Amino acid sequence: MAALLAGAGPGALAQAVKGQALTEADLIRFDKPGTVTLLHLTDLHAQMVPLYFREPSVNLGVGEVKGLPPHLTDQAFLDYFKLPAGGRDAYAMTSLDFVNLAKTYGRMGGMDRMATLVKAIRAQRGADKVLLLDGGDALQGSWTSLKTQGEDMVKVLTAMDLDAMVGHWEFTYGADRVLELKEKAPFAFLAQNIRSTEWQEPVFDAAKIYDKGGAKVAVIGQAFPRTPISNPRWMIPDWEFGIREDEMRSQVEQARAAGADVVAVLSHNGFDVDRKMASRVKGIDVIFTGHTHDAMPAPVKEGETLLIATGSHGKFLSRLDLDVKDKKVTGYRFQLIPVFSDAITPDPEVAKIVAAERAPYEKDLAREIGRAGTLLYRRGNFNGTLDDMICQAMLEERDVEIALSPGFRWGGTLLPGDPITFDAIGNATAITYPACYRINMTGKQLKDMLEDVADNIFNPDPYFQGGGDMVRVGGMGYAIDVSKDIGSRISGMTFLKTGKPIEADKSYAVAGWASVNQGVEGPPIWEVVEKYVARVKDVNIAPNSSVKVTGA
Repeated sequence: MAALLAGAGPGALAQAVKGQALTEADLIRFDKPGTVTLLHLTDLHAQMVPLYFREPSVNLGVGEVKGLPPHLTDQAFLDYFKLPAGGRDAYAMTSLDFVNLAKTYGRMGGMDRMATLVKAIRAQRGADKVLLLDGGDALQGSWTSLKTQGEDMVKVLTAMDLDAMVGHWEFTYGADRVLELKEKAPFAFLAQNIRSTEWQEPVFDAAKIYDKGGAKVAVIGQAFPRTPISNPRWMIPDWEFGIREDEMRSQVEQARAAGADVVAVLSHNGFDVDRKMASRVKGIDVIFTGHTHDAMPAPVKEGETLLIATGSHGKFLSRLDLDVKDKKVTGYRFQLIPVFSDAITPDPEVAKIVAAERAPYEKDLAREIGRAGTLLYRRGNFNGTLDDMICQAMLEERDVEIALSPGFRWGGTLLPGDPITFDAIGNATAITYPACYRINMTGKQLKDMLEDVADNIFNPDPYFQGGGDMVRVGGMGYAIDVSKDIGSRISGMTFLKTGKPIEADKSYAVAGWASVNQGVEGPPIWEVVEKYVARVKDVNIAPNSSVKVTGA
């Protein structure tokens, strides 16, 4: 295995020290630097302060990628990457024994800690040899980012001397705001796959070439191609997205013609989409992949292209060192650096920015609404206890029979006994289209909706996948066969209150949120959740067994 973690094998970090003796020096120790160092972070979701974040226990792959990384979890993940159970790596990268390990190893992330690592690596290598790249979803996902419309994170990333970023959730601030932030930021916002609808002109620069370590590194940006489908089109009415494989091929050729020694794609496609793109577009040395929140301690190689997956929420920083000779990459070494908050001294400059950006909202953020009686988390293809809490809040506070909550992958984890603060609620709900609607849907409409979402996730062709998780359902159970085609995956829909089948022609009262339609009415979802938690006080969510999965 070519990857090096802390200068040795992928399991070396866990074996390096005992207890809490891990130091910043341990985290950034690296064997044999290369010609150029590429640093990658992605899917930060505006998490400026340390948090807990449990990785999924279910992450299914279909078709040709079934059983391949990143579609491995827990013990299968540890076995594949030859990582020890019960240590730091297992805590950071799996859900195994999460509560106990969290108590041992503490929170992860925090932009002031991330800044410390980035600045230390630059000091070791020299800034002229280091490129810092962000893979998108950096400016959305917290209450402060919602209130500042992403500007809090722009200030943080500017202080970290970010070189380039791409986007996805950023676009939910609207086209005008995205362009405004782009002008404020000193770093590049790249997207080769966004065009104006009227003239088909590029909206953003497609690529930029950087001189680092004596090598020319071309960075090509790839925004999330399905943004107008997964998020409200009315917020970006004049822009078209898409994968644009032919245009990517052209960009690679142009980069080589311009003298690039290294071609890197900074992508928010999602891992499986990037794997397919790498198999079809030649000449890409590395794809820094994002969107699907996968964290892997070694690159996956597709042909001659390395795929790097850096996780989410600021838990990890990827370091890729490339040896460059005679206009080509001749070798590489890789390190997935876990950002253990307690082991890292906060960077004073970024810590000051974080404090200043949170200060106007601190009283509200710190307000304790209730307590987590059980582990509340938000990852898994079908269920998450934090999502179940949101569904229960809608069932009770909106007085409905069935609740629907989107399969978003962002939002922190709460340990049993943790306070449920407004900050924690905001971290799972802070979007620009938060209305919690109340409508009637027939059983047939509910099935059609589930079939549509399932195809978005389990279509065997990655180019037709959206990269999220299944819509969470409260008040209703169902069975899903992920191996079947659209229209045939969903069966056994059951109204949990009575245990009777959902009837196709019967109407049910349904609540949901994050509708992509314009003009949706209803209270913001954070108010619904806060009202529920304030009334219940101690939130205890039992394991959800209402979704039966086959074909996996």
